[in-house]
Amino acid sequence: MSDARFTEMLIHARKTKFGSARVANELREKGVADDLIASAVAEVKVNELECAREICRKKYKASPASREDWAKQARFLQSRGFGFDVIKKVLNSTQDEDNL
Repeated sequence: MSDARFTEMLIHARKTKFGSARVANELREKGVADDLIASAVAEVKVNELECAREICRKKYKASPASREDWAKQARFLQSRGFGFDVIKKVLNSTQDEDNL
């Protein structure tokens, strides 16, 4: 199987469950070329914020009520391969929505 085809299959399977860092790491572990990894990361980042929101909503029914809850949810999203900027937007936006 070609690297390009493998990259497409991996992106399709992982982009709704994981962030760009996790996808890139998985591709690096498999020995995929850097240019294919860069294009894969760009494709995953298109909907990364929406995917992170959906994953967080499924796992945690309520927004973080305390700093400990915020840190716990942030660690979960980080383990899924989302960057801190995305995590911060997701967790802060859920708190803002609850305060309205």
